[in-house]
Amino acid sequence: MSRIALITGATSGIGRATAEAFADLEYQLILCGRRQERLDELQEQLSQKTAVTTLNFDVRDWSEVNDAISTLSEEWQAIDILLNNAGSARGMSPIQEGSVDDWDQMIDGNVQGVLYVSKAVMPGMVARKRGHIINLSSVAGKQTYANGAVYCASKAAVEALSAGMRLDLTQHGIKVTNIAPGAVETEFSVVRFSGDTERAAKVYEGFEPLTAEDIADTIVYAVTAPAHVTIADMTILASAQAAATTIYRK
Repeated sequence: MSRIALITGATSGIGRATAEAFADLEYQLILCGRRQERLDELQEQLSQKTAVTTLNFDVRDWSEVNDAISTLSEEWQAIDILLNNAGSARGMSPIQEGSVDDWDQMIDGNVQGVLYVSKAVMPGMVARKRGHIINLSSVAGKQTYANGAVYCASKAAVEALSAGMRLDLTQHGIKVTNIAPGAVETEFSVVRFSGDTERAAKVYEGFEPLTAEDIADTIVYAVTAPAHVTIADMTILASAQAAATTIYRK
């Protein structure tokens, strides 16, 4: 029987790359995001390989999350894999100069978003005594750096949630994996710098960054591990990266 995977933030970056990798495995896909036109395009693309349905909601809004997931048919609600991928980084100011709006978006998206979507999916996994939750943290959740305090705090919270979920859910046959990517070239930096593509591009100059596909490969590795194996926590760095903000550039 084909596994069913729900992916948040599926329309770009790591979420999209993982959706494509899961489609190659013929997993049935529930693709979630806020940009319906991108969801439609991805559904058309991946439906050639597997069954795909889409949900349009903002992970920061509990009512939207709960209402959208509750519209799934009984068959689609039997979710085997949840990838909590949606989230963002905003701003690179010292904390005393930070934007409250940026703070709200990061805390709401990176922390409450993980909680809200998991809350809608976990009870079914517990009832079925199986499931796998993958949370996208970051190397920033392990190493705090200057001008990134709130983003780092939000990802440290994801690390804590992953550990807490594992403590509470393992007894119900549910695996929990925390994935902490380093420097990955996606829309991430464009969003962080409010659409300044020139500034975003400089983040990746002088070295070869990770790609979204690199992270998708690690997620596939985690979900295809034998039943008796849980990949609890993985940190993936570019080969030129020694720590969160230590990158050796040419």
